[in-house]
Amino acid sequence: ALGPSDASPDEGVVEDLPLIDEKAVEQLTEGLISHYLPDLQRSKSALQELTQNQVVLLETLEQEISKFKECNSILEINALFSEAKHYHNKLVNIRNEMMMIHEKTSKLKVSGINI
Repeated sequence: ALGPSDASPDEGVVEDLPLIDEKAVEQLTEGLISHYLPDLQRSKSALQELTQNQVVLLETLEQEISKFKECNSILEINALFSEAKHYHNKLVNIRNEMMMIHEKTSKLKVSGINI
């Protein structure tokens, strides 16, 4: 014999549920959707606009970064030209010194001193 404590906890639940009115569920669903949908659509639109603005901002940043890279390259090129000018001046000075040494040795040869 089964006692009252041995009965299944789900027993009799189906009979206890009231009948569900499908039309009422549909109307409640429509009411819920109509209440929240406008706000969700505005949020979606705002997020899409924000995303588009972020894309534009990223493109602008990439352009600015490329400008900075170009400026950096120009500075490096200017530094190379300055260095080239410095070494060119050194070469000119060495050539002038060599010509002066050549003149002195030629004069010494003409004087009769053998080098």
